[in-house]
Amino acid sequence: MFYSLGRNLLYPLSHALYRPTIEGKENIPREGGVIVASNHRSFIDSFAIPLASPRQVRFLAKEEYWTGAGVGGLLRKGFFSAVGMVPVNRHSATAAQESLDTALEVLRAGDAFGIYPEGTRSRDGRLYRGRTGVAWLALTAQVPIVPVGLIGTEDIQPVGARFPRLAKVTVRFGTPIGVEDYAGMPAGKARRQLTDRVMEAIAELSGQERVDTYNEVPGGEPAV
Repeated sequence: MFYSLGRNLLYPLSHALYRPTIEGKENIPREGGVIVASNHRSFIDSFAIPLASPRQVRFLAKEEYWTGAGVGGLLRKGFFSAVGMVPVNRHSATAAQESLDTALEVLRAGDAFGIYPEGTRSRDGRLYRGRTGVAWLALTAQVPIVPVGLIGTEDIQPVGARFPRLAKVTVRFGTPIGVEDYAGMPAGKARRQLTDRVMEAIAELSGQERVDTYNEVPGGEPAV
């Protein structure tokens, strides 16, 4: 109910304000579990992708968004529920694995799950090496990965900006990447090769410069 209401309100508003360019929507399977793997340029990315997708895409969000008191807390909880976010504890000792387990539940329920293989936002606009959690999920759940290239979302809400701005945004959904080619391969090698393949596809879609190092995760948040 929250999602349908939120999308019916936010979709026309966001498209009227930003007039985003959306490419490749036909690459999103209309049913069944699927991973939507994107570059990460802004806090707004987790809203841009679901609003551009023809089906609900669920992202993880810190559980504190669901625990606020009063009217403000209720509105925040309703908003994050409306856009399909899934609460997760990011401060436990096993936060990274718990995040992956929660994502796995989403996929096994036949839903679409959004993830940023870089682990955190790119502060300098470059595309960093992907962490293998995305491949672990795909291989464990046996679902395809749809790569996504986001362009311009960093201009809507730059790091440190309190309020969104108007900017030109492009969302590109790429061709799904299956896991069949990795059957029988040693697990670690399969995860690394599949992750690298996903990052190559994201780079082609986003046009970003590649960096062969991991992006640092601020504040001790888990990188999956």
